[in-house]
Amino acid sequence: MSTLAPDPAAPERTALDRTVPDRTALATALDRGLADLAGRIGGEILLPGSDAYAATATPWNVTAASAPVAVVAVADAADVAAAIRFADVHDLDVVVQATGHGAVAYSRPSLLVHTGRLDEVTIDPVRRTARVGAGVRWQRVLDAAAQHGLGALAGSAPHVGVVGYLTGGGLSPVARTFGYGSDLVTAFDVVTGDGEPRRVTATQNPALFWALRGGKGALGVVTAVEFALLDVAELFGGCLYFDGTHADRVVSAWKTWSAGLPEQATTSLAVLRLPPSPAVPPPLAGRCTVAVRFAWVGDSADGERIVDPIRGLAPVILGGLGVLPFHALGMIHADPVDPMPVHERAALLRDLPDTAVQTLLRLTGPDSACPQVIVELRLLGGALGREPREPSAVCHRDAAYSLLTIGVAAPPIVEATVGHAAGLMAAMRPWTDGRSAPNFEASADPAVVAGKYDPAVLTRLATLTAGYDPNARIAASHPVRAAAGLLHS
Repeated sequence: MSTLAPDPAAPERTALDRTVPDRTALATALDRGLADLAGRIGGEILLPGSDAYAATATPWNVTAASAPVAVVAVADAADVAAAIRFADVHDLDVVVQATGHGAVAYSRPSLLVHTGRLDEVTIDPVRRTARVGAGVRWQRVLDAAAQHGLGALAGSAPHVGVVGYLTGGGLSPVARTFGYGSDLVTAFDVVTGDGEPRRVTATQNPALFWALRGGKGALGVVTAVEFALLDVAELFGGCLYFDGTHADRVVSAWKTWSAGLPEQATTSLAVLRLPPSPAVPPPLAGRCTVAVRFAWVGDSADGERIVDPIRGLAPVILGGLGVLPFHALGMIHADPVDPMPVHERAALLRDLPDTAVQTLLRLTGPDSACPQVIVELRLLGGALGREPREPSAVCHRDAAYSLLTIGVAAPPIVEATVGHAAGLMAAMRPWTDGRSAPNFEASADPAVVAGKYDPAVLTRLATLTAGYDPNARIAASHPVRAAAGLLHS
């Protein structure tokens, strides 16, 4: 049984009545309902004004912060079901959060289901599978799998949550070799928007199995996921950093070189303007630099030979390439860990001709007034371009590259960041057609969400949300339904 987490601003209670909420806190039906919910779950109700509420309600991207009426720190799937049914009674949206990556600020009154306590990690080394709770981050899975000589298809930032990453497809630093992370998923445990716990596999609730792989959180609250592991203990890779003055040469050469890479190779390129900070290496701080990331699955000598043309493009000011244990996958991108206010825009490119490269360099190169911290291109193709054995809602598999901008969304630079990103995406639109991927540019804007899916997929997702969430309790379903409505308006 749980109690309401104490509010430090409330009058001090005696030892006898500490488990009973203050009468003044029960003045409304919502307060009475929260008190009742607290007594029926194994987790905890966190109220505004407490440190625990602030810690769980604040997402990684702090600009997406919202003010839910309460946080339900759930202990199991039964708690999730109780929270959704409570939200239905009190006309609240259900927002889900574990790490807060990819968070979106919603305007309607909401209840935040925090899944951080769902921390199961079970590795089956014989079947080469993992079962992971919704509160688990990738690095923990990588480390656990490595104890058995196995790898997990994590993304570039292993501090993000496993479930949010996989429900959005999941683009790994070795994605061209193994495909999307969601392609390896074999099962979900989910509580759908009608408050029903369900087991989901290719044969059990197959429509949900299709939708949860790519549909993000629109269908419900995933409490656990199961997926195949990789029979890979190490890889060859790393990152080479060049001074921004060589951007024209490096970006143009990378574009030509990357187009001919075999599937064992995955690569990305980023134009960086990292601010001076204790977390930023001095050679990169306060200047424009270009990073070339590379990962090779296979013999390291072959990887050395494949990447050698890049090494000789210009003097390397930082970084290097070598054999890495697979659990050190995050070292390739070295993404920031600490929460920050960010503005993100993203698109998928069908190709990258010389005119597109010139446009990108004009707006982001060393002679531009680019305010973005990161402007990134990732090579797609390879295994990413093939449909998995069990079809999913992941779309746009024909895309050749992804484009991402990340800038600081705080004064005094926020207006410049937002305006520049919009201008860049408009300039690159001839090669993007407005398409993007679920895990990049989190947004509640139906027009943005519409670009993440083919029309048929979007329509099917919206139809499934209506079936499994008839009262539209799951907040993430709203932009999906609205985006589908745009197709017929």
